[in-house]
Amino acid sequence: MSSENSKQENQVEKTAAQKISKFGSFVAGGLAACIAVTVTNPIELIKIRMQLQGEMSASAAKVYKNPIQGMAVIFKNEGIKGLQKGLNAAYIYQIGLNGSRLGFYEPIRTSLNQVFFPGQEPHKVQSVGVNVVSGATSGIIGAVVGSPLFLVKTRLQSYSEFIKIGEQTHYTGVWNGLVTIFKTEGVKGLFRGIDAAILRTGAGSSVQLPIYNTAKGFLVKNDIMKDGPALHLTASTISGLGVAVVMNPWDVILTRIYNQKGNLYKGPIDCLVKTVKIEGVSALYKGFVAQVFRIAPHTIMCLTFMEQTMKLVYSVESRVLGHN
Repeated sequence: MSSENSKQENQVEKTAAQKISKFGSFVAGGLAACIAVTVTNPIELIKIRMQLQGEMSASAAKVYKNPIQGMAVIFKNEGIKGLQKGLNAAYIYQIGLNGSRLGFYEPIRTSLNQVFFPGQEPHKVQSVGVNVVSGATSGIIGAVVGSPLFLVKTRLQSYSEFIKIGEQTHYTGVWNGLVTIFKTEGVKGLFRGIDAAILRTGAGSSVQLPIYNTAKGFLVKNDIMKDGPALHLTASTISGLGVAVVMNPWDVILTRIYNQKGNLYKGPIDCLVKTVKIEGVSALYKGFVAQVFRIAPHTIMCLTFMEQTMKLVYSVESRVLGHN
């Protein structure tokens, strides 16, 4: 009898994220990310252009001086449509990246906890090492899945008929971009910069959910906040700032590798060395303010919506599959 009660208590203590299927996690994570990217895509666009301006030239004029002024320039020259360039590619990319990064994090974490902490309930264990490895692993999976879409998205967003920043490549849309790259560069071209993508996403993912869960656990444990939207918002904000600091240097490198056609950099390390040598260490934090403006609200919305989409998808699974 006591054994049955114990099992019931453990089930009650599990969250939807811990009870949902792997496919359900993927769907919920991707859905949450798509909602978030609809709002943050214009900031992502200006961030990319700020990271590309002055490439290989420390003295180049700065057309985009800050995120607000930059978006005003884009709106003036390209209209509201210009601010949402690459949105379709961003949607598909987010489904692949965050569907994997957010959706597979909990299953990987639970599996590792079962291996390293066999005598404890895997969903209750909060190991920093396991959390970081789980975040990095799920992020790397997402980076590989979403790399071709991020490549096309970067080129779509960097292109402008009015102000030319970096190398300019014109595609009529996502499919045209994928087909053009495949025809001219082959399968290898579609995965150009995959090593940089793994470094960027692995770095960001290794801290995103661990910081989020740690912050959430700390606030609840110390009776600072109770579980609910306000807690999710606060933990997401802290997580977003951490991601921006860790990921920005690799984000600059990835943007530049994706935007060029193979004639400037041999790989991420070569790009890193050349960028620092010619433009200084500060170049690694180009677009950082835009990064914070993008990643903070994106992470806040993504993780906050994920709590809700996990519950929604789990509810659907419960009805369809008869889960308890």
